[in-house]
Amino acid sequence: MPRLDNAELRSLLDSWLLRLKAERKATKTIACYREGVEQYLTYCARVGADPDLHPNTVAAFTSSVLDAGNSPSTARLRQLAVRLFSAWLAAEDEIARDELLGVKPPKLDQQLVVGLDDDEVTALLKACSGKSLGDRRDAAIVRLCLETGVRIGEVVAMTTADVDLARGLATVRRGKGGKARTVAFGPATGSAIDRYIRARRRHVLADRPALWLGEKGYGYSYEAAYRSLGRRAAAAGIAGFHPHRLRHAFASRWLAAGGSEQGLMVTAGWTRREMLDRYSRDTSAKRAHEEARRLNLGDL
Repeated sequence: MPRLDNAELRSLLDSWLLRLKAERKATKTIACYREGVEQYLTYCARVGADPDLHPNTVAAFTSSVLDAGNSPSTARLRQLAVRLFSAWLAAEDEIARDELLGVKPPKLDQQLVVGLDDDEVTALLKACSGKSLGDRRDAAIVRLCLETGVRIGEVVAMTTADVDLARGLATVRRGKGGKARTVAFGPATGSAIDRYIRARRRHVLADRPALWLGEKGYGYSYEAAYRSLGRRAAAAGIAGFHPHRLRHAFASRWLAAGGSEQGLMVTAGWTRREMLDRYSRDTSAKRAHEEARRLNLGDL
């Protein structure tokens, strides 16, 4: 079977992405995979390498991603896109075999992601206080994320039918990996959502199914949530904020309050123990610090 050149692989990339859409992969995931393969093909063209999806070529590409100052997680994602593309090409008989089968991803650094402490949570909620639609929306979203651990993308995708205020339940129709789940919230979060929904009734787009709406007649996207919550965090004096820190704060607060690990995994939508360990690392460190102070081993 003849080798495919750069132009042919770019053409087949469109076919692969079409297949991913048919499999209902998330739009963001498809965009990441596209970027990874396109960067690989661009790298091969730049250095004059044959884009034959050989382990040595892919290893050199991965090293170039790291050498450019990207994080190991970025390099891992770029390489994953190329490996999945290669597997699809082999399955579709576009190449003789998948040469990348068994290629290991680059090792990730274990970074400690810190959630939010009690003072920061209080300050963030205070920054959302107000009577405008945006104030009530952001207050409801922050409370929902902190109490249930839903990802910001899952929140943005919710419809008005996904929230049951009477029972205190919210439905995530399609979480990470296509998994659905329900999460429970208490009266305080329910009240915040209710206040937002009452304000939402006066919105020009109130008849749309999307639960969260932007101000001035706009919808509400992931990017809009990132910006609006970022502004709230800046007003609260929280440095290095990212919406995902709300999920880490949720996990820390759950365990610190005595919640079970199994309950946390179910609520967060995790099926692997390693995710629990990753998100509880901050809480574990704090507990270790408290234990070290209590033991006071330096008192010699």
